[in-house]
Amino acid sequence: MDVVMLSRLQFAVATLFHFLFVPLTLGLSILVAIMETFYVRTGDEDYLRMAKFWGKLFVINFALGVVTGITLEFQFGTNWSRYSQYVGDIFGSLLAIEATLAFFLESTFLAVWLFGWKRLSPKMHAVSIWLVAIASNLSALWILIANAWMQHPVGYTIRNGRAELTDFLAVVTQPFAVMEFFHTVFGAYILAGFFVMGVSAYHLLKKQEIAFFEKSFRIGLVFALTFSIAEVAEGHLHGEEVAQTQPAKLAAMESHWEKTANAPIYVLTIPDEKNNRNFVEMLPIPGALSILAFRDPSAVVPGLNDFPEEDHPPVLLTFLSFRLMVGLGFLFLFLTVIGWFLRNRLLDYPVYLKVMLYSIPLPYLACEAGWIVAEVGRQPWIVYGLMRTSDAVSPIAASQVGVSLVAFLILYSLLGLADFYLLFKYARKGPGPLSSDRKGELSHA
Repeated sequence: MDVVMLSRLQFAVATLFHFLFVPLTLGLSILVAIMETFYVRTGDEDYLRMAKFWGKLFVINFALGVVTGITLEFQFGTNWSRYSQYVGDIFGSLLAIEATLAFFLESTFLAVWLFGWKRLSPKMHAVSIWLVAIASNLSALWILIANAWMQHPVGYTIRNGRAELTDFLAVVTQPFAVMEFFHTVFGAYILAGFFVMGVSAYHLLKKQEIAFFEKSFRIGLVFALTFSIAEVAEGHLHGEEVAQTQPAKLAAMESHWEKTANAPIYVLTIPDEKNNRNFVEMLPIPGALSILAFRDPSAVVPGLNDFPEEDHPPVLLTFLSFRLMVGLGFLFLFLTVIGWFLRNRLLDYPVYLKVMLYSIPLPYLACEAGWIVAEVGRQPWIVYGLMRTSDAVSPIAASQVGVSLVAFLILYSLLGLADFYLLFKYARKGPGPLSSDRKGELSHA
């Protein structure tokens, strides 16, 4: 493999691995804040124990996410130096804001929350975890704005052989950035809700700490149900934005090859990427793609064959990842709606609890599939329509990237094993006894 493909593989490994930790951090920080707020408002010490138990899992996940995020950003200098040189005035400024503002705030108040149990009043301690949650999501906001600019570059001019920022407000407020942020964080909130429900289901099946985990399950359920509904609505709006700004990606997502009015969606499609067509197209839903993309059943939807073949994204991977993401999104909505009707009788439905336990990995798969659609569907561009991926790679030998790729795989495997072992260990252990939470902690309110 050449240096471009090896560098792409290395970045993909780093990104997909890093994103195993980010969604749980984003969602669980808010859930822990909600639980501690319930304690402050009600005095119910089950909520205090929840904040401590789920907070411990949050901290484990957060620590591993930081490590993988740092190595990910280094690659812009090591593997993608030409990209950094060409668009660093824009992309670099956004990452700098994330690091100096959001990440600093997040790390500082996480330390306050960790070491402030006996030193702060209950209200101020709850404020500290809310600041952690807000900062975590602000961090995601700036990173996603940077990624959205790669998907749809705005607010720049080409000067002195590089892209230079001309309109910062246009970059941070463009619709693509807004859509990408909400689409990503809603998926993260669903993941966190399913994580809480799945761990709670494990303990409920074993009849352990029933009151504690019934409350935890219901909090996770309301959270996941709310954002499952929101994700379906936002996903449709995001698809419309993609149709306007990245028509080749939309065509790859649907394996749509020919420009068509009243374009259908086929229930069963098998792409034939080599011959620029589909092997199989069965059970059409007339006009569905035109409606979803342009809100008009007679609208003309461009096909992949309207674009030069060298500008086609990898169709099969984009198509399958999109189908997986959408299918799982509707599954999450289905499972949480069922849970809403069973929420007060969970112990009477062990089959449902088992389903929720074994569903823990599914939101991870959906989030990873979403990133594959976003990044693979953008190819062959690293900045859509502005800079090709092949022009962005560093002038280094393929052997150097090959060695670092193997090193990353080994390192990430070890980090992943450590993280999942610790999460499994402490999730299975359950919360500590009530007495250990009560002694001297928040008692001076």
